[in-house]
Amino acid sequence: MPLRDWVAALAIILAWGVNFVVIKWGLDEIPPFLLGGLRFVLVALAAFFIPRPAVSWRVLLLLGMTLSFGQFAFLFTAMTVGMSAGLASLVLQSQVFFTVLLAAVVLGERIRPHHLLGMMVAAVGLALIEHGAIGGNVTLLGFVLTLAAALSWACGNIVVKYVGKVDMLSLVIWGALIPPIPFFIMSWLFEGPAVIRSTFESMTWKGVGALFYLALMATTLGFVLWARLLARHPVSKVAPLSLLVPIVGLLSAAILLGEQLHPLQWAGGLIVLAGLSVNLLGPRMLKALRALR
Repeated sequence: MPLRDWVAALAIILAWGVNFVVIKWGLDEIPPFLLGGLRFVLVALAAFFIPRPAVSWRVLLLLGMTLSFGQFAFLFTAMTVGMSAGLASLVLQSQVFFTVLLAAVVLGERIRPHHLLGMMVAAVGLALIEHGAIGGNVTLLGFVLTLAAALSWACGNIVVKYVGKVDMLSLVIWGALIPPIPFFIMSWLFEGPAVIRSTFESMTWKGVGALFYLALMATTLGFVLWARLLARHPVSKVAPLSLLVPIVGLLSAAILLGEQLHPLQWAGGLIVLAGLSVNLLGPRMLKALRALR
């Protein structure tokens, strides 16, 4: 890849990795459903300037309810009830395995041996992370909700794959018109008008900054740059870069939030990364091993 694309890849990795720390900062001042609604309102404002993508409203509804509402409703709630930022960045990457399984069921894509091996390896790592929750920084509910967020992300991936080639910027922007409605309904029902009012009255620049980061950096800029990299280069070269996101997530959470992981969680995290590597790089690994013989 040319230097400018490596710079773009680095920007994405940093933006998505630090994103989980910023979510924690946002949740310090804004309850989860309200945070999700405000985030996507900011993204959706760009629809006044960006033409609608060549997809139906049904597709936008499916995309908005899975990739946006479902993923972040579960993730924000998980991080509110007991999921550390660093481990959230790692466990959320299980969307890779959910996507492979859903693609096999819904689209009839073939599951290859390295996919199965990667899933089994990662399952061991996830079990260790869950068991390590005894260390106190992760609750079982937070862990399960993060897995639900990963499943929602995977459902959104299937919608995107079904759509095919489409302008990713317009798809992200117009897809953001959908999630504010369910987010605000959930906020009104479960967080209540009193909490909503007090949130706006007490919000500081920390909360405002978190909102703009989530909307502009993590959502709009991140997805647009990622889509451009996928358009310019083979998926096999771009996709493995996502393995660096949880590494940045874990490091930034340790540095900026002072998060300390249980030894079992560190071990589980390394095993999950190994499973992800096998899933994404399996054929290339096998080719390299054969070349050594």
